[in-house]
Amino acid sequence: MADYKAPLRDMRFVLNEVFEVAKLWAELPALAETVDADTAEAILEEAGKVTAKTIAPLNRSGDEEGCRWSNTAVSTPVGFPEAYKIYGEGGWVGVGGDPNYGGMGMPKVLGAQVEEMLNAANLSFGLYPMLTAGACLSINAHASEELKQTYLPNMYAGVWAGSMCLTEPHSGTDLGIIRTKAEPQADGSYKVSGTKIFITGGEHDLTENIIHLVLAKLPDAPAGSKGISLFLVPKFMVNADGSLGERNAVTCGSIEHKMGIQGSSTCVMNFDGAIGYIIDGPNKGLAAMFTMMNYERLGVGIQGLAAGERSYQNAIEYARDRLQSRAPTGPVAKDKVADPIIVHPDVRRMLLTMKALNEGGRAFSTYVAMQLDTAKFSEDPTTHRRAAELVALLTPIAKAFLTDLGLETTVHGQQVFGGHGFIREWGQEQLVRDVRITQIYEGTNGIQALDLVGRKIVGSGGAFYKHFADEIKAFAGSASAELAEFVEPLQAAVANLDDLTAWLLHSAKGNPNEIGAASVEYLHVFGYTAYAYMWALMAKAALGKETQDEFYASKLGTARFYFARLLPRIHSLTASVKAGSESLYLLDATQF
Repeated sequence: MADYKAPLRDMRFVLNEVFEVAKLWAELPALAETVDADTAEAILEEAGKVTAKTIAPLNRSGDEEGCRWSNTAVSTPVGFPEAYKIYGEGGWVGVGGDPNYGGMGMPKVLGAQVEEMLNAANLSFGLYPMLTAGACLSINAHASEELKQTYLPNMYAGVWAGSMCLTEPHSGTDLGIIRTKAEPQADGSYKVSGTKIFITGGEHDLTENIIHLVLAKLPDAPAGSKGISLFLVPKFMVNADGSLGERNAVTCGSIEHKMGIQGSSTCVMNFDGAIGYIIDGPNKGLAAMFTMMNYERLGVGIQGLAAGERSYQNAIEYARDRLQSRAPTGPVAKDKVADPIIVHPDVRRMLLTMKALNEGGRAFSTYVAMQLDTAKFSEDPTTHRRAAELVALLTPIAKAFLTDLGLETTVHGQQVFGGHGFIREWGQEQLVRDVRITQIYEGTNGIQALDLVGRKIVGSGGAFYKHFADEIKAFAGSASAELAEFVEPLQAAVANLDDLTAWLLHSAKGNPNEIGAASVEYLHVFGYTAYAYMWALMAKAALGKETQDEFYASKLGTARFYFARLLPRIHSLTASVKAGSESLYLLDATQF
């Protein structure tokens, strides 16, 4: 496996040349006081070092060793506790955290780059600080000042960790039917009882305390999702002076034996009258949890991108070195027994597909992160609302599309290796196994597609979509003639998406099955069109510089490949959507 190298040049290109994020920061007073170009550069450099030197070397060993459960305790792989201590002491857990409680206060657009580096280095390891940062976000947005003061500083510092406890044995996506109960106590606390499953980082040896955010129902709660409340339940109680007290009544019953992410503990957690504290208020739990989940869903999308980036780095190194056969046009490496496999058309197709999807995904995830920053920090009501609606629209695409493509890119990387891609020591098969979970957790990609089509497209009557489409049309309309080769297919793709969206809005009125039948393919049409916009933006930033620097020549060549070979996928997907739902219901259940 190639050593991981953070793609800092491409990150700088996206941040500084494509999106010019410093201009956004200057327009948002809260960020203008916190971050500038020098700060951003220092964060990228240091994050690249700690992920490459400290965390990436534990990737394969962590997969081989995995986590171990014994009598409710969980041990993570050798090296994980020490690496987590280094990561926490560097302030990385709190990179986007509130400075009032010890966080760095950096914008999400920078945090997204750090997340990519961390997860490309070691996806299993990256889950622990990711869940902690997400829990901090929900606590900061919804908890009382007392809870914030008590828990956030140590969580941001990496001394304590966080977990998110939603799923139950009988309840996955349908959280309205959870059975975990919370009984109010005279002192204002609650006793939480129930079993949660698939809890990432529910128990481990990385930190001295773990702070669980638990969805539960009060005795008088209304039925369904409207009756969910959110509770903070610490593994160890916290004394008035901040020291740790007695063990709370929460234990790990077992850990799961999984396909991938072996270094991440996936736990069954038992709450047996554990003391907890309500976050926000009664029956407001789902809204409080979604504050965390929207950020986490972008984060999971970035995990898909990260796995694809790591796979590409491995594959390109192998393709340049591996000698097999001669190029179709004749020998290239005439002094060697065969040519490196990068000369072969199919290998180049796979490598370029990986490169185009990874770089397009990096630009898209950065774009969504910018909208999150704008929605959070803008003081202008119109700007805030537009950004918030774009976040709502694009979050399910970021989660589902980036992870679907993450699996595609890791499989391409494995295929470049041929038989060696199936062998563990080369690392490619681990990436395929690891990335597969990203399509499932934080809401399966099918659920993301339903959210996009049902709530964000049909639910808004197309209004959310119009923000994004109008922005692309404005860009295309103002583009110079030199960009025509990129702008013209982009305009055609948006026209196709306009038509498909109108078709969907009309069809959903007459047949509710059309939403579910169209959702996955529609999301992919949207995703490829969004990437076309990203590639057009990147081509604009690179055009005219290609003779000065190979980086820009590579960028333009990859853009041309995307428009020629990948964007046309929208046509078959569009045909599938317009075929309607009828064929899905031709068989009775007994005929399957």
